[in-house]
Parts: sequence; C-alpha cells; structure tokens
Amino acid sequence: MTKRQKQALFRGVMYALFVLAVLLMVLLADWPVIRRNFFNAEIARDMFPEVLTIAARNTLLYTFLAFSFGLLFGLLLALMRLSSIPPYRWVAKIYIEIFRGLPALLTIFLVGIGIPIAFGTRWPILLTITLGLGIVAAAYMAETIRAGIEGVPKGQMEAARSLGMSYTWAMISVIIPQGFRIIIPPLTNELVLLIKDTSLLFVLGTTPATKELLKFGRDLLQNRANATPLIVVGAVYLMITVPMTQLVAVLERRNRRSR
Repeated sequence: MTKRQKQALFRGVMYALFVLAVLLMVLLADWPVIRRNFFNAEIARDMFPEVLTIAARNTLLYTFLAFSFGLLFGLLLALMRLSSIPPYRWVAKIYIEIFRGLPALLTIFLVGIGIPIAFGTRWPILLTITLGLGIVAAAYMAETIRAGIEGVPKGQMEAARSLGMSYTWAMISVIIPQGFRIIIPPLTNELVLLIKDTSLLFVLGTTPATKELLKFGRDLLQNRANATPLIVVGAVYLMITVPMTQLVAVLERRNRRSR
C-alpha cells in the first residue's frame, strides 16, 4: 500500500470506531432514566426566572466587581514590578508569587472569614467578594499587564520622550494603552476564569438573594434529588462564557492581522 492509501485506511478505521462507540452509547444507555434524572423538564421549568434574575445576575455582578478591582490593582502591581525602586519590585514580586501559589478558595476563606474573626469586624458581603476574588485575580493580571507593557517596542517611549513628554505621561498616554491592546485576549480569558471562580464563594455563606449560579443549582439538587438543576446551571454558564471565548478568538485574529 502507498503512504496515501495507508492514511486513508487509518482515517476509515478511526471513523468506524467513532460510529461504533456512538451506536453502543445509543443502544446501551437507559434513556428514560437519563431523561428523568438529568433532563427533567418540570424541574428545569421551575428554576426560571430565578436562575437568571438572581443566580446569573449575582454571578455577573460578583465577576464585574472582582475583575474591576483585580484590573486596577494588577496594573499597580505591574508598574511596581517595572519600577526602578527595588523595594517596590520586591513587594510586588512577593505578592504575586504568594497569591498565584495559594488556592483561590483558601484566599476567599481567609479574606471572608479569617480576617473578620481575627480583628472582630464584619465586612459587607460585596466588599468581601470583591477582595476575595480580586486579590487572586490581581496577581495573575499583574504579570499579564507587565508582559504587555514590556511587549511595547522601546522606540515608542523614546519617541514620546523626544516630543517632550515626561516619563509618567508617556507611560499613561502611550505605553500602557498599547500594552493593553496586546493583552486584551488574555485579560478576557481571565474574565472567563473569574466567572467560574465565583462558584467558590459558597464558603462565605449565602442568603436566597445572594446565591450565585452553582450554589443555586446545588441547593436545588439536594432538595429535588435530581441532577437537572446542575444541567440547567451548566447551560447558563455556557451561555455566558462561550460568547466570551469566541470574542477572545476574534480579538486574537485581529491582533495577528494588525501585527
């Protein structure tokens, strides 16, 4: 057999195995049981509109607050990492290494429960959520932003300084905007990760009005003894995250064309 014939035979075998696996799944699966336990239309219908008006809304709100805090704090950390003053660089590096190394769940637990107990204080839930998720996000965003700033050609700074701009104003008006253009795709990926990380907020405790998507689905799973709530919640997550991942792909293609 020629090389082309061998490749065609191999592809044919792979297709046949795939079709066989699908047929076995269709023939051997107990579809009535699967439909009753995973795709129960009555249970799914009872979840609306609360799954959108409460759970999805809270998930998006928590994500927006944490992302905004993480972006601003991450920019500050990135500038500290690029500073010519050694103590600033050391502090930023230590912070980034610690909070990138710790599990996000541990950080949320520490901020939401550990610190309030230690100091005898009680923080508003939105502040706790913003800090718990934002502190971790800032550590990752800082390195992304630093890489974006360093990716701007040095000639841009030299050109800005030659026009009479101060170093600070050149960074604000020339370097940082160009750096952010480079890092839009990875920042969008960080946003998608934050949406999923809101599922860790269950450790802080919730009320019916503050539940995010996964907590909403878990409570119904336990009450109804049925997996349909998790399927519905997963579908809502996908409705939020898939358009964002597609946006990342579009932005990456545009960046490649512009370069």
